[in-house]
Amino acid sequence: MNKRLIALAVAGALAAPLAASAEGTHVTIFGRLQAEYATIDMDGFNSQTAVSDDALQSRWGLQIAEDLGAGLRAIGRIEYSLNPGGGEDRHLAREQWVGLGGDQWGELKFGRVQSVLKDFAGGHTVDPFAYTSLHANGSGGLMASSDNGYGSGDHGFVNSAIRFDSPVVEGFSVAGLLMPGDADKNDPARINDLTYAGGENGEWDFQVAAKYSGQFDAVGVDVFGAYSRDNVSTYQKSGLGLLGAAPKDEQIWRGGAIFSVGDFRLRGQYERVYNANPYGGAASCTHASAFGDYNPASPTQSADGGRGQCNSAMNPNGNGDLWIAGADYTIGNTTLVAQGGMTTAKKTGEVLTLDPYYAKRNVENITVGVIHNLSRRSSLFGGYQRVWVKDRNLVAGADTDRNVYSVGVRHDF
Repeated sequence: MNKRLIALAVAGALAAPLAASAEGTHVTIFGRLQAEYATIDMDGFNSQTAVSDDALQSRWGLQIAEDLGAGLRAIGRIEYSLNPGGGEDRHLAREQWVGLGGDQWGELKFGRVQSVLKDFAGGHTVDPFAYTSLHANGSGGLMASSDNGYGSGDHGFVNSAIRFDSPVVEGFSVAGLLMPGDADKNDPARINDLTYAGGENGEWDFQVAAKYSGQFDAVGVDVFGAYSRDNVSTYQKSGLGLLGAAPKDEQIWRGGAIFSVGDFRLRGQYERVYNANPYGGAASCTHASAFGDYNPASPTQSADGGRGQCNSAMNPNGNGDLWIAGADYTIGNTTLVAQGGMTTAKKTGEVLTLDPYYAKRNVENITVGVIHNLSRRSSLFGGYQRVWVKDRNLVAGADTDRNVYSVGVRHDF
């Protein structure tokens, strides 16, 4: 009995500091588990089927908040990815930031944050299948963000950043993101690494966005616009320049709208890309957009037996356009979705060089599917996507069209 009392006393003494440190702080465990039975049938390859989370949407994390009084609160978030169906943890870190928030002036975050092009102005908000293998980032239609995070893709997370989100005033709100220009000192040895980001010393990478949400009789309107500038870093300029020239600062303009009437929704988005950065910018791909390993020498060709492909990438140092348009209709707990998109990557060199990066490329896609909500947190989804790749380069097998069939289950907690 004495031993048990001593054990309880020791346990209580150890737990007391933990309880005191948690006093006034609210910690919420959250996450998402998702798995798909997805088949990707790409021209020139055997059909590839897997049970996995190709879109890399499974995650878990902690949301932290403390009321500081006077309408001010301390906030924080830690989030890590999961990979149901596979043993490899690709891109383990997601959001990791700490900040301050207030109902009157918004939220200010410091650390690894989401791109405003992903969750604030369009991006995932205009694609109902953004979290599945049917998403428009990899098939053409939305910009696939690099590991830098400067885009709407599944890994649109920006390192070493400051982000501000304003409160909504009369339907209007704004968001902005800054990355210090000396962030390239994080790891200067990784010149051409896709995880590398940071503007030239003395400059700042930044994104700004604004949107309006309103209700006019029976019509709901959401209109948004955004601008992103990814300055080429000192080390990227000193690296091997493609097309015989160092890369230029990448710029992206975006605009779009969502209209809703009852259970019907119509949506669209257009993007214009200038000077796509080949070192982790709009001229590169993530594993999520490619569904695996793509061929670094040609984003439209697979390097893993017919599963990897990235059709939203621009040509290095080149310009391009991306758009998506779609409609969905909700009947009870079921939403029917139909949409299409296109990516046009302008050529940046002579086709006769046989370099697949240089030629113009058009990618078109159509997607139809169903999302059925079993509850507020659980859902089933499935659909079909057809992708046409029209590549003007002379390399055999470059036009890698594909069909994607997917059925999956998702649970948020």
